[in-house]
Parts: sequence; C-alpha cells; structure tokens
Amino acid sequence: MVEHPLKQRFVLDTSVFITDEIRREDEDLEAAVNRLLDLIARAKLELNISCYIPPSIYEELVGMLADRGVSEELYSKLNTWVIKKNPDRFAVSIPAEIVFRFIDEMSDRVNRGLRVSEKAVRKVESSHDKPLDEHEYMTEIDKVISDLRQEYRTTLRRGVLDSREDFDLLILARELDAGVVTEDTGIITWAEDFGLRYLKGRDLPSLLEKYLEATGEDAV
Repeated sequence: MVEHPLKQRFVLDTSVFITDEIRREDEDLEAAVNRLLDLIARAKLELNISCYIPPSIYEELVGMLADRGVSEELYSKLNTWVIKKNPDRFAVSIPAEIVFRFIDEMSDRVNRGLRVSEKAVRKVESSHDKPLDEHEYMTEIDKVISDLRQEYRTTLRRGVLDSREDFDLLILARELDAGVVTEDTGIITWAEDFGLRYLKGRDLPSLLEKYLEATGEDAV
C-alpha cells in the first residue's frame, strides 16, 4: 500500500468491457473482462482508485454479457468492484450554452435527415419492385429502404447524445468530478463540452497497470 494513495474516480461506459481493443491476442471477451476487473480491484485496494457505472448502463452491460454467455463469477466480480450509482440529476447543473448547442445541433441533424429521406424517395421513383438478381429476395426498393435506414441513423445519431445511458454517464462523471472512460466518439465529444476528463476504454487496462507498477508491484 502506498503512503498517499491516489483518489481518482472513473465512470465506465458499456463499450469499455465489450470492445475488442482491451483483449490480448489469446483472450476471449470473458478473459479480457476478468483481467480488467482484476486490475480495477487492485487499483481500488492499493491506490484508492474507484470505478463507477450508472445503473442504466449496468443493465445494458449485463444484457450484452448475458448474450455472450459469461460465467456467474464474472457478474459477482463486476458487482464487487464497479460501484453502481445513479447520477443526481437535480443537483448537477448544466451550462445553458451546452443546452443551446444541443438544440441547435439536433435542428441541423433533422434537416439533414430530411434530405437523406428525400434522396431515398427519388431513388424509389426510379426503382423496380423486383429481386436484385434471381438468387436474391431483396428487391431494388428493399435495398433503397435498407440504405436509407443506415444513412439516416448515421446522420442523426453519430456523435450526438441519443440515449438516457449516455446522459447518465456524463452527469455522474460531472457529479463525481470523475474521468469518463468510453470507446464512443460521441460521448467523448460531449465530455469535452462538459469539461470532463476522458479516456478511451482500450487505454484503461494499461493506465491501471502503470499506476500499479508505480507501487512496486507487478500488474496482472
């Protein structure tokens, strides 16, 4: 134990655990998450570094881990070392400038979404409702609709706060004066606007390892 332990706090996004970037060459997802949680546990015990997660993101993460068939032991470790905390939405203030820019950006994105839709309608006008080839069930119109969905989603959602989970993450980090850890570029952009420290999820294991090495102990 160091004499003057660090008192850093981090708020973790789902992407921290799911991204392939935290895996070593021989690791599957469960092994990588277990190694990360072991690092988080040691950082807490030896350096007083705490990792938090909003309950909304926790539920999202648990669902994703369940889909991947991880063991019960991993859930137990997650519950032990990552602290679940709801953000205090009534106590945390947000500058009016950020709200103004959010409204302005959403208005611009809606207009761009309309242009994407108009382009798709014009494509449909010149398309035929027949298979793209004799082995395909998708028609030309189906293809236009599929492309529309993808382009519309990209235009309206990429780089913007589009879920309660994203907002909870930022508000909790602001409340705790904590660093945001995520692979989501949209969250990173808004973390900058909120004046928050941030770290890409892929960099968290190596950061904790370096902190632990400074104590004179080898990391996991």
